[in-house]
Amino acid sequence: MSGNTITQSTTLPSTTSQSATLPSTASRSATSSLGRAARELELKRGEFDLALHLGRVRTIPDEGGGGRRVTRAEIERVRSEDGFPEALRERVKAVGTTEGAALMGVTAARFTRFARLGLVVPVKFYLNRYRAVVWLYLAEELRHFGADERNAPLLKGRTPEGLRDQLEAGLDLRPRNWRGRHMGFLLRQTEDPWARAAIVASLLDPVQVAEIVRDPYERAYLNRFRPERAAHAAAPDTPAAHLVSRIMTAEDPDEVSWLRADLGQALVEARELRPAPRPTPKASPAPVSPLVAAAPAASRPREAALEGRAPSVEPERPRRLLGWLRRRNP
Repeated sequence: MSGNTITQSTTLPSTTSQSATLPSTASRSATSSLGRAARELELKRGEFDLALHLGRVRTIPDEGGGGRRVTRAEIERVRSEDGFPEALRERVKAVGTTEGAALMGVTAARFTRFARLGLVVPVKFYLNRYRAVVWLYLAEELRHFGADERNAPLLKGRTPEGLRDQLEAGLDLRPRNWRGRHMGFLLRQTEDPWARAAIVASLLDPVQVAEIVRDPYERAYLNRFRPERAAHAAAPDTPAAHLVSRIMTAEDPDEVSWLRADLGQALVEARELRPAPRPTPKASPAPVSPLVAAAPAASRPREAALEGRAPSVEPERPRRLLGWLRRRNP
């Protein structure tokens, strides 16, 4: 990562990157659940989640619709790598500001400036007990940044005037860069265009989504694929939940513009594959004769209201019987 480059936009990552998932599904007997795979790879769950995020461990869809699984072949591949498991743990190690600054040989204040400028990118975050956002960074990336000779002026000298001006203006690219990284991870987990559109939509305010996706049935279909936020779970309608929502929702005009364009393109691809499901139209009621409809309810024969059968002739019987009696008794 060059010290002169600041991330300013978000684009849809290619699905052919290093962390792309395996190409096909496999039987459950040849795969393991994520929990079991983490144990076999001797990783804590947080480390394992990062390994998936970074493509260190590849997954496949569960044929039974139960999420993601790891093939036995993939587990054996990772276990056979040099230095396992210590080397794998180092590649997925995430550190906070204090440890990250120590890895780069700078003060915590300077490290924070690097992060706000987008020179180092968070890989995850959490809220501490005081509801403060704690950003975590990949230790491997920080070591590479510190070892790059092109970054020496930033590590030792004064922050260039142009960058200082951005900091004084309140620039903080940490949330935006995390969103871009997180979106890339989610997009690499699926090839379904509706799911990909839902991932992009999840980073936009609902009002923005409604402006682009005007069809309510399409919006409902997108919500079915909306990625969960379990990793940052907080009770709904709490200050913590609102803070997480702010971090996970684009606000910068240029980022919003990029995401709106990406969502529009994703919807075009999704509609080409299959339309969003809609309710089955109800069958129209059988037509009613205008004469029957116009007649008073009390005057309609009872049978005429039952499956269109002809009216009963029973009311004629008393008069026929009376005529027969009259003929027998002149």
